[in-house]
Amino acid sequence: MTDRLVAHVNRTGIHSLEVPDAFETEGSFVVDLRNEGEATHVHLHLDDALSEVARLDAGNHYVAGDSNREVRVYVSPGGEPVRGKLKVVTAYGAETRFVDISVEPGRKRSVAVDPELSKPRSAGGGTAGTATGVTATGSSGGTGTDTGPDIDLQAVASVLPAVVFGLVAVILAAGAVLAPGGTDVTLALLAVVAGVLTAGYLLLQ
Repeated sequence: MTDRLVAHVNRTGIHSLEVPDAFETEGSFVVDLRNEGEATHVHLHLDDALSEVARLDAGNHYVAGDSNREVRVYVSPGGEPVRGKLKVVTAYGAETRFVDISVEPGRKRSVAVDPELSKPRSAGGGTAGTATGVTATGSSGGTGTDTGPDIDLQAVASVLPAVVFGLVAVILAAGAVLAPGGTDVTLALLAVVAGVLTAGYLLLQ
């Protein structure tokens, strides 16, 4: 928003002029000439100090009766603070006033910002760096120690009898074949029985 300096003309009487004693601005500003009476001319002039950093497109301005006219004063951006005077004259010298002008670049107060707002946010709404519900080690609720794949002991126990029966069947079959004098019928029968028990156990699982 542009700073505004208001000058009242003809408010208390013909050719009367009312302006503030002092005016502060950060840069370019507007002189708002408010005429509350008959039409008149208003002259604006910047002293040497202000002329170093500011300028007016024109010095003389016609203001119609019961109206206002805005005159912009252009101030060069940046630079050091400058103080000077603005001369305001009505009706070719009927009334003259001076306004102390202070141009102070960067005088606006800085806005305090919550440091938390500068931290990036994760997709879940938390602060980036720690995922919601997961520990920093990468596992949910764990200690972070990688113990390798888990062994299902229950599954191993369920097939162990079948393995034992199978081994017994193989041993008995081998013994029947390698027995002196040819095949041992008793060992062969036992091997068959062990095989049947193994198959039956697996079917029941």
